[in-house]
Amino acid sequence: MANLFPFSAIVGQERMKRALILNAIYPQVGGVLIRGERGTAKSTAARALAALLPEIDVVEGDPFYCDPTNPALMTDELRARMAHPDKVKIVKRKTAFVNLPVSATEDRVVGTLDIEKAIQKGEKHFEPGVLAAANRGILYVDEVNLLDDHVVDLLLDVAAMGVNSVEREGISFRHPARFVLVGSMNPEEGDLRPQLLDRFALCVDIVGIKDPVARMKILERNLESESDMEAFSAQWTPYEEALSLEITEARALLPEVKYTQKDLSLIANLMSSMGVDGHRADIVILRAARAHAALMKRTQITEQDILLAAELALPHRMKRHPFSDTESAMQMMSDKLQQIESQMEQQQKLSDEKQEGKPQTQTKKASRG
Repeated sequence: MANLFPFSAIVGQERMKRALILNAIYPQVGGVLIRGERGTAKSTAARALAALLPEIDVVEGDPFYCDPTNPALMTDELRARMAHPDKVKIVKRKTAFVNLPVSATEDRVVGTLDIEKAIQKGEKHFEPGVLAAANRGILYVDEVNLLDDHVVDLLLDVAAMGVNSVEREGISFRHPARFVLVGSMNPEEGDLRPQLLDRFALCVDIVGIKDPVARMKILERNLESESDMEAFSAQWTPYEEALSLEITEARALLPEVKYTQKDLSLIANLMSSMGVDGHRADIVILRAARAHAALMKRTQITEQDILLAAELALPHRMKRHPFSDTESAMQMMSDKLQQIESQMEQQQKLSDEKQEGKPQTQTKKASRG
C-alpha cells in the first residue's frame, strides 16, 4: 500500500483520526460515521488506516479469512479442516480494506446460497459476499446516506453481532464477519434516518481547515505525494510504524483496562443529564473510553477518557443542542461531570453518615431496654 497517502501525514482532523484509531483498537466499539463536505480527507483517512494495521494470520484458501487460533470464530468447514493440522497452511495477509459501492445489492453484500445445487446434489454451496471479504478488516461505505436503507440496516446488524447469517428456502449458512465499519457522507446530499444514525457508535463532523498555515501544509504534502509517492511514503514510514505499534500494543492491553462503579455512574448520569435517548450511547462511551485508556497505556479509565469518548459518541444523538463547537461542548460536558461527581460525593457522604448513625441509634434503644 505504498501508493496510499500516509495516515500520519493527514493534517488536522484529529477527532476523525482518533475515532478511527479507537475502532481499530477495539472493533466492538461499533464503527464510525464521518460527516463532512467534499475534500476533507474522509476516504483518504479510512484507506490509510487499513495500511497501519498489522498483517493477520489466515488459513490458505479460506475465503472468510477466519482467525485460525479461535475455533469460535471459524466456519464449520474450517473447523473440520483444522482437525487435520498437517493439511493446513497458515499464511500472512494484509488487513483488508473493502469499499462497498452505493449500488450494492443485498446478495452482493451478504453472499448467495446455490439453492439448485443444494436440492439436486445435497451440497451446501455458498458464494461469499462483501462481508466475507471484510472479515477482520475495514469495510468502508462512501456516501452511506445514498445506500439503500435496508442494506445499511443489514450492515449495522452484522457489525454489531460479528456474524453474517444467510438463509434461503430453509437452507442457512453462517460465517464470522467482524470488521471496522466506516461510513462517510456529505450532509448536503441528504441525511440518514435517525434510527440508522444511532446505530453508528461514533460520529465525527468535519469541515475544511480554515487556518492558512495548515492549508498551505496540506497543499505542500499533496504536491510532494503527487510528485513522488514512494519517497513521500518513505519519509513518513517511521511515524506510521510508531502509530502501528501503538495500536498493536493498545489491542494487547485492552483486556486489562478496568473501570469502576463510579465510572459507570458518571457515564449514566452524564447521559441522563444531557437528555440522550436510549442506552446505546452509554455502552459506546464505555467501550471507547477503554480503548482510549489502552492507547494511552493505562489500565484504568479516567474522566478524560470518558469526555473524549462522549465527544465522539454524542454529535449524532443530541437533538436539541448539536455539538457545533467542540471546545464549548467539551467544556459543557466537563462541567456536568464535575457537577455529577460533586453530587455523588455528597450523596456518598450522607450515606456514610447515615450508616455510621445506625449502630448508635440501635445502641441507645438497647440501653433503654
